[in-house]
Amino acid sequence: MKTIAEPLGVAVDENADSVIRELMWGSPGTMLASIWLHEADGGTPWADRFVRDSDLLWQRMTHCAEVGCHLWEQAVYGHRAIHIGAVHGFAGNAFAILRGWDLLAMEPRIRWSSQLTESFRRTALVEDGLANWPQSVAMHRPGRTALLVQQCHGAPGMVTCFAGFPDASVDDLLVAGGELIWKAGPLAKGAGFCHGTAGNGFAFLKLFARTGDTIWLERARRFAMHAIEQSEHALAVHGRRRYTLWTGDPGLAGCIAGTAQFPTFDIV
Repeated sequence: MKTIAEPLGVAVDENADSVIRELMWGSPGTMLASIWLHEADGGTPWADRFVRDSDLLWQRMTHCAEVGCHLWEQAVYGHRAIHIGAVHGFAGNAFAILRGWDLLAMEPRIRWSSQLTESFRRTALVEDGLANWPQSVAMHRPGRTALLVQQCHGAPGMVTCFAGFPDASVDDLLVAGGELIWKAGPLAKGAGFCHGTAGNGFAFLKLFARTGDTIWLERARRFAMHAIEQSEHALAVHGRRRYTLWTGDPGLAGCIAGTAQFPTFDIV
């Protein structure tokens, strides 16, 4: 009898070497599907798919002379760019690798650890103990060069994606990114995950889980409370709530829950 796993496997296979090369539509996203399905049934084919796709991602990294490290080029929205952040960029791809770390053999772990650390550091903009990352380097989508502080582009997404790094070699930048998020304050764009206060607050939950320092939990709670006020204000103005995960109130609910499991990244 045909199961849902079969067409899912076909979809993952067809997406293995997509030129999009980012988390939302490219193979890093379907690599997460392979991880979740492997965890659900322990099936070797799903682990094999993840390893195959991680190998392809490794082969598709290219050296970017502008920042002196290896990154991926993405083909999104009709343009080619070298994105850095969690959505559409380097950090989202890195997250897929780190999420499936236990499925990798020792040799690729060593390669990935060295490469990801170097790219994470070389793309960081660090000043006075604060760290942020650009939307893209060398190749940009039109109008997409401003520095942002969001889950999709900037420090919040970088912290979320690298908080599970297997050693302490990036901890200083993770903390510096967290300090930048706190100093920037809640986002005026709203309460959501992708470019809202809840998404930025979630980075604090990741830092609390990694460091055990309760200052990050306190900051996450303060951002969550502010995001609740933003959501209630939007309801009063527009007469309805927003019901999408990434830009609406479901993302806010994820932040209030207080766990470091980011929906659609860590859990499905």
